[in-house]
Amino acid sequence: MQEQDLIERWKREEQQPFSGWDFSHLKGRYFESALPWSYEENARVLLVHADSVLDVGTGGGEKLLEFNDLLPTNTLATEGWAPNLPVARKNLEAHGIQVVPYDMEKEARMPFRDHSFSLVIDRHEAYAASEIARILKPGGSFLTQQVDGPGMADLSSVFGREPTSPQVTLAMCVKEVEQAGLEIDFAQESMGKMRFTDVGAFVYYVHAVPWEVPEDFCVERYAPVLLDLHKNRRLSFNLGHFIIQAHKPI
Repeated sequence: MQEQDLIERWKREEQQPFSGWDFSHLKGRYFESALPWSYEENARVLLVHADSVLDVGTGGGEKLLEFNDLLPTNTLATEGWAPNLPVARKNLEAHGIQVVPYDMEKEARMPFRDHSFSLVIDRHEAYAASEIARILKPGGSFLTQQVDGPGMADLSSVFGREPTSPQVTLAMCVKEVEQAGLEIDFAQESMGKMRFTDVGAFVYYVHAVPWEVPEDFCVERYAPVLLDLHKNRRLSFNLGHFIIQAHKPI
């Protein structure tokens, strides 16, 4: 296929709609290494005993609804990315779950009273450990899974950049959680891979998560970089995760 044909194909990927946190467009074209834990299973164990739940950074609410059979009546969610708010509200409010706008980078204090929730869950969303501790009830639990910041250096290097969140590591987050007064139940990290079957899938992915690429990213401007990825079949990148479960002492 000629270079210009490839570029035009990638431009079409760039224009594909993306909503909430739904990557179904990449089914069969994007793969991640399996993790040695299950965020979902850990969340379900905690949900059995929870009478009030907060999902921090719910995206479009897709992951939270996977637990719908266990969610208590008092379940809320936050979302800080404006394009996701209407999606999350459409998906969650039909189930009686209120979505509260909240972006930690704009306002550190969460819009909730002290001791509001018996469980706070967070999958891949930034948080302030001191705020999580404040809104947790005594004896309440916190579960978070995060992407390892330095682990994104492999992908960032494609664009000659450093990773955007090098401070997000298991060691640092464990330290912050403990300093906030919570006690760690377990913590684990894992380094794996993300793999794309083609550059078009890569384009769609970075278009959906623009914080991992230059602000001026577009296929036309970065065509030489994308063509180099295609030529050298560089479609696999490091991807690290970690998980922390903690509780607030009674």
